[in-house]
Amino acid sequence: MGSIPGLSLLLLVVSVSSVHGGKILVFPVDGSHWVNMNLLIQSLHARGHEVTVVRTATSWYIKENTAHYHSITVTLPEAISIEDQDFFVTFLVKMLAIQKQGGSLISFANFYWEIFTVLSKIHQQASLLGVEIFENKTLMQRIRDTDFDMVLLDPGLPVGVLVAHELKLPTVFNVRWITSGEGHFVVAPSPTSYVPTSGFAAPDKMTFVQRVKNLLHYLLNTCIDRFVVCPHYDRLVARYFGPDVSFYHLLQGADIWLMRVDFVFEFPRPTMPNIVYIGGFQCKPSEPLSSELEEFVQSSGEHGFILMALGTLVKGLPVEITSEIAAAFAQIPQKVIWRHVGERPNNLGNNTLLVKWMPQNDLLGHPKARAFVAHGGTNGVYESIYHGVPIIGMPLMFDQFENVLRLEARGAAKVVEVTKLTQQNFLEAIQEVLHNPSYRRNMKRLSELHRDKPMHPLDTAVYWIEFVMRHKGASHLRTESFKMRWYAYYSVDVLCFLLAVLLLLAAAVVASVRFLCFRLCRRRKPKQE
Repeated sequence: MGSIPGLSLLLLVVSVSSVHGGKILVFPVDGSHWVNMNLLIQSLHARGHEVTVVRTATSWYIKENTAHYHSITVTLPEAISIEDQDFFVTFLVKMLAIQKQGGSLISFANFYWEIFTVLSKIHQQASLLGVEIFENKTLMQRIRDTDFDMVLLDPGLPVGVLVAHELKLPTVFNVRWITSGEGHFVVAPSPTSYVPTSGFAAPDKMTFVQRVKNLLHYLLNTCIDRFVVCPHYDRLVARYFGPDVSFYHLLQGADIWLMRVDFVFEFPRPTMPNIVYIGGFQCKPSEPLSSELEEFVQSSGEHGFILMALGTLVKGLPVEITSEIAAAFAQIPQKVIWRHVGERPNNLGNNTLLVKWMPQNDLLGHPKARAFVAHGGTNGVYESIYHGVPIIGMPLMFDQFENVLRLEARGAAKVVEVTKLTQQNFLEAIQEVLHNPSYRRNMKRLSELHRDKPMHPLDTAVYWIEFVMRHKGASHLRTESFKMRWYAYYSVDVLCFLLAVLLLLAAAVVASVRFLCFRLCRRRKPKQE
C-alpha cells in the first residue's frame, strides 16, 4: 500500500479520534497529582467534553468553580491528610530524622511503622468519601441522571473505582502510583529478578544481594497493601456490593491505564495491551520570562544559571541544611533562582534569588539554564528531560529516590543525600554536573529520544479516553488473569498435577519391575530344585 501524505494522515487521525462531546466523571488526587490531571481535563474540555470533578470541601488545589469543569463537593467528617499543606512538611521532618539514624534495623522498622501509620490513616479517610457518596441518595441519583459515559480517575486514592462499578461505567486510570506502589505491579507481570520494586532504589541490573532485597521489598509491599491499605476498601465493597465482589479485581479491571511513564526514563519491563504510556504529557515548549526574571538570567553572562525547586516540601528542610546549600551556591559564578518558601537560609550569596513561585518549565527551556537542583518529583524530572537540563538530585521521600537513581544510571544526574549534605559535597556535586560535559550530553540524548514520537503524549491520552467513550470500554485489551486464583495464575495446580502423574508413572514402573522380578524369581526356584 502506498504511503499516505502527511496532511491526509493528520485528517485521518483527527477524524478517527473525534467523538461527540461526552460526559466524564473525574476522581482526582490533590497536590502535585492534580497538576497533570487538570491539564488532561483542560484538553478534554477543549475537545468539547463535559467534565465533572469530585472534590472534597477541604481540597488544596482543586477549586470548586472553574471554566473547564463542573464540580461535586463532598464534605467529609475529617479532611484527608494529603489535602493539608502541612502534612508533607511534618512527614518530611519525621522521615529525615529516621534517615539520620542510618541503615540500622531500628531505623528500618521506624521507617516502615511510620509508612504503615500514614498510609492506613490516608486510605481510611479516603474511604469515607465513598461512604458519603453512597449514603447520599440525592447525590447518587444526580450522578446517575447525568448519564456519564466513563470515569477517569487517579487510583492513588481509588474510591472512584467503586463508584464506577456502581454506575457500570468504563474506567480509565491516569496513573503512576496505586495502593500497592507503582502501577505496573498490579496490572502487568513484574519479575523481581530485573524489575526494581516500589520503595527500593536499585538498577535493573541487580546483584544477587540486590535481588534478595528486591524480593523482600516486594513481599513487604504486598503485605502493606493487603493488610494495611486494602482492608479499608474491602469493607466498603462488602458493605455495598456483597461478598462476591473483590476490591482488588475492581482495581485491576480498568479498561485503560494511562501510565505516566516513558521508557526513555523508566527501566524496560513487561507490559500489557491496555497500558498506554504518556510520560511527560505535561511538557511543552518554554514561553518568554517576565522582564525581571529575564534581566536576572541575562546578568549571568556566559556562566548561565541554576534553578532549584523541591516542590511543596522545601519549607520542611531545616535551616541548617538550607544554609549549607546557600553557602555552596555563593561560591559559584552562575546565578541561582531558588524557589523557597521556608525560613530564609543563612549564608545567602548575591548571586542567589529567592522566589516563592517560579515558571519552572520556562526556566528549564531557557538557553542559559545549566542545571536543575530538584527533589526528583515526576513532573520536574520529565520537564528536565524534555528540555535537556541535567539534574542535581536531592530526593526526600516516596518515589523520588527511584526517579533520581534512574537518571543517575543514565548519566544524566548526580545524587546528593540530604541527611549527609554539607557545603563541600553539595558544591562538588554542582561543579561535577556543570563542568563534566557528559551529564548535559546524556540528558540531551534522553531529550531527543523523549521528543521523537509520532504523537504528543497528551494527544495520546486524549485519544484513548475518547476511544473508551466511543466503544463503551476496552475489554478486548484487558486480560482476565487477575480473576484467576494465585495457584492457577502461577500454574501451581498444573505443576502439582503433572508431578502427581509423574509420580504415578514412576510408581507404576517400579511396581511393574518389582512384579516382573518377583515372577522371574518364582520361575527360577522350581528349576533350581
